[in-house]
Amino acid sequence: MPAPADVPLYAVLLSGGTGTRFWPASRRQRPKQYLSIVGEQSMLAETFARLEGIVPAANVLVVTTREQRDEVLQALPGLPPENLVIEPVGRNTAPCVALATARIRRRSPNAIQIVLPADHVIRPREAFQRTLRAAIHAAAREDALFVFGVHPNFPATSFGWIKAGPVASVSDGVAIHSVERFVEKPDRARALGFLEQGGHYWNSGMFVWRGESIARAFERHLPELWRALEAGHEGEALERAYGALPSISLDVGVLEKERSVRMLPIDYFWSDVGSWDALSTVHAADAAGNVATGGVQLAATESSGCIVHGERGALVALLGVEDLVVVHSGSVTLVCRKDRAQDVKLLVERLASEGREFL
Repeated sequence: MPAPADVPLYAVLLSGGTGTRFWPASRRQRPKQYLSIVGEQSMLAETFARLEGIVPAANVLVVTTREQRDEVLQALPGLPPENLVIEPVGRNTAPCVALATARIRRRSPNAIQIVLPADHVIRPREAFQRTLRAAIHAAAREDALFVFGVHPNFPATSFGWIKAGPVASVSDGVAIHSVERFVEKPDRARALGFLEQGGHYWNSGMFVWRGESIARAFERHLPELWRALEAGHEGEALERAYGALPSISLDVGVLEKERSVRMLPIDYFWSDVGSWDALSTVHAADAAGNVATGGVQLAATESSGCIVHGERGALVALLGVEDLVVVHSGSVTLVCRKDRAQDVKLLVERLASEGREFL
């Protein structure tokens, strides 16, 4: 079923992250979302393409940093330059979503907005679009905020979780649940309890809502932040206003406090590809369980369960090793155990504290 013809649709792609867990391929000037880690295109370009047939390119906004501006335009040649929303400084997801919301409302006050992180892997696109259309139709009917919840398959501690309530409605055959509560990244014991109890989902960070619905939520829960950004400041005035804002997530600042939140469970493949070890879930392995990405050639002898990433034309040779991550990027090579892939950010923090280059 097509989206409501009389309601304008806009999308906001959040593309300002630094991707430290994907160092050394991900750097300050070219973070993870601009890399071809999963497919032939960058992750940002794949997210943009996922909206084809639903949101026109003229209605897609990308929130990013000043340093990443050129990377966005290179990745998305079809994006109008005026659709770049530049954050003066990083302030977490509540300010950046509020900034994009205010921009869209000045163009189209009644529009339905879709908010998507730029670095997720979702397959197949048709299943995602079905859920997206269901959320759009629901948002056109109901003054609520809609989030996509992912069926969990392990006790994740790096995601927020959602406790689903009863089915509140059905849209295009998709059940939509009320939300009992949001839980910020739990420890392993609590996450294991959620998994065993059932009825809990990972918070995907993907949202759909009417512009007036999210604006009212900002007014209720973060009124000073909303007033600062709704004013429409540009240039130095925006930098001053933005610099004074709190660093707060959308989940903590709005969603945990808002009563009218609904959740659509998704039952297709989703991954935020949060660290190098996650590549084993999105790429086919060879007979020995090794995964090679980025175009690198792999020569492996008596080696298994390894993840290797490198640029096209490079060769990585493995002999007698197991369960390693090996990343070769430019003049930097990373080698770590696969079960320590989440800790790559510790190396980045150390290099930054020592004032070292290669970041």
